[in-house]
Amino acid sequence: MWGDRIHSGIGIAVCLSASALALAVAPAFMPEGYSWVTHTTSQSAAQGVEAAWIARLGFLSFGLGVIWVTAERRVAWRRWASVFHAGFGAFMVATAVFSTRSWDAAMPYNPVEDAIHSATATLVGFCFAFGVLALLLRRRKEQFAVRWFDLFALSATVALPAAMTLLPQFAGVFQRLMFLVAYVWYLREDYLLSSHSDRHARP
Repeated sequence: MWGDRIHSGIGIAVCLSASALALAVAPAFMPEGYSWVTHTTSQSAAQGVEAAWIARLGFLSFGLGVIWVTAERRVAWRRWASVFHAGFGAFMVATAVFSTRSWDAAMPYNPVEDAIHSATATLVGFCFAFGVLALLLRRRKEQFAVRWFDLFALSATVALPAAMTLLPQFAGVFQRLMFLVAYVWYLREDYLLSSHSDRHARP
């Protein structure tokens, strides 16, 4: 049983790491005018952009990795946390399928696809926030470090989007910080999956 969990944990870590790598290198392949400081990861996967497949692959790997960790952690997470995190994974995959418009206003785009992307990207954020909140409430008696990391991640889901609105010239930085928080949070859950210290592995 533990061997299977370790193998799953490694697979999940590979998915999440591959996603982070893809999103990190995508700006290097963007055409002139793209700035990772100002422009978001979604814009590096925008319609009509060459090499957009790199960021889309990052979204796809992230979504599949989260769906995987949710399937493995469903007993410990219980119903609502599992529903929200599975939603995060599914909507993240959808952001890979439906792309936003380019930052270049002259670039033609499909407005329906752009609207779908906006909706799925928004739902990704809501699912992460409510999924973390559901676990934070369940972990009131769990070890201090886990609860405080959940609280930190939950706070980031409010502070960083607000910072993107207030300081749009740094929107790319703030959004990438939000992705970093999510990667670390899911990697921690992946560690708990393969660790004997997970006290909620049984129903």
